Amino acid sequence: MSIKANVENILIQLNYPVNDATTKQLENIANNTNGFFDFAKHLFSLNDDLKAVNAVVAMSNSKDYLKLKSNSKLDSEIEKFEETINSWAHKYKAKLQKVENKNTYYIIGKNS
Repeated sequence: MSIKANVENILIQLNYPVNDATTKQLENIANNTNGFFDFAKHLFSLNDDLKAVNAVVAMSNSKDYLKLKSNSKLDSEIEKFEETINSWAHKYKAKLQKVENKNTYYIIGKNS
C-alpha cells in the first residue's frame, strides 16, 4: 500500500476531509514524526477511546505533529484522558510532549 493510501485512510478515520491541503498536512506530520507508521494504525482505537472523555486525536495547526487534546472541564474526564494516552503511548512506544498549561499533547515520535 502506498503512503498516500495510508494517509488518506488516517484522514478518513480521524474525520478529516481528504483534499490536497489535509493530505499534504498529514504527509508533513508523518515525515516529521519518527516511526509514525509504526503506531499510526493504532490511532483509530485511541481516538475512539478519547471520544468517551471529550478528547480527540487531531492535526496540529501550529506544528507538524498530531495532537491529543482534551476539551473537558471535568477532573474525572481529564484524569481518564491522561491515563488513556499514557497507557497508549507506553504500549506503542510513542513519545508525547505536553503543551504547557493545556490538556494537550503532541505525538512527537517513537521511543527508541
